[in-house]
Amino acid sequence: MAINFNKIVDDFRRLNPRDPGTWPAIPKLTALAAVLVVLPVAAYFLDWQSQLAELDAGQQQEKKLKEDYVNKKRQAINLELYRQQLREIDTQFGALLRQLPNKSQMDALLVDINQAGLGRGLQFELFKPAPAETVREFYAELPIQIKVVGNYHDMGAFASDVGQLSRIVTLNDVSIVAAKDGNLQMEATARTFRYLDEEEIAAQRKAQQAGKGRR
Repeated sequence: MAINFNKIVDDFRRLNPRDPGTWPAIPKLTALAAVLVVLPVAAYFLDWQSQLAELDAGQQQEKKLKEDYVNKKRQAINLELYRQQLREIDTQFGALLRQLPNKSQMDALLVDINQAGLGRGLQFELFKPAPAETVREFYAELPIQIKVVGNYHDMGAFASDVGQLSRIVTLNDVSIVAAKDGNLQMEATARTFRYLDEEEIAAQRKAQQAGKGRR
C-alpha cells in the first residue's frame, strides 16, 4: 500500500488548532505521540531529576551508614582482642624502653662500645661522640663517629657484639677501605639512644607549646 505523503502534508496544513476533534487520524496520532514524549521529558527536567538525585544521595548515605555499622559492630565484637593487643604492645614498648639507658648510664654504654672493639683486637683511630644529643619525642639520640683498623673477621665480630649489647646501639654509614698495613679501616657512625626523664619531657613539651604559640 503506497503512502500519499502529499495528502499527509496537506492534512497538517489544514489543521484547525481550535477543533482537534476534526483532525485526521495521522495528525491526531502525531500529536498524541508528541504529548507522550514531551510530558515525561519535561517532568524529568522540572521535577524527577532532583528527586532522582536525592534518591541516589540517600542510597549512598544508606550504604555508608551500613558500612559504618558493620565496622563498629566488628570493633565491638573484637574489643577484648584489641585490648589484649594493646596490653601486649605496652609490654613490648616497655621492654624496648628498658633497653634505652638514662643519663647516668650513657657513659657506661660508651665504654661498652669501646671495649667491644678492643676486645676484638681492633685499633681505634677515632672515637668521637657528638657534642650534643638530638632530642626526639621521648628519647635522645647521640651519634658517635668511630674509625677502627683491623681485619675483616674482627670487624664483623665487633659489629655483632655491638648489636648484642644490652642497650640499643646501631651502626650506620659504614665504610670499609684498605689500610696501608694490609688491614682494613672501617669508618661508621654508632648511634646510641637514651630515654628522657620526666623533667626533660616536661621541658620539651613546654618548648613545643611555646613554639606553637609564636606561630
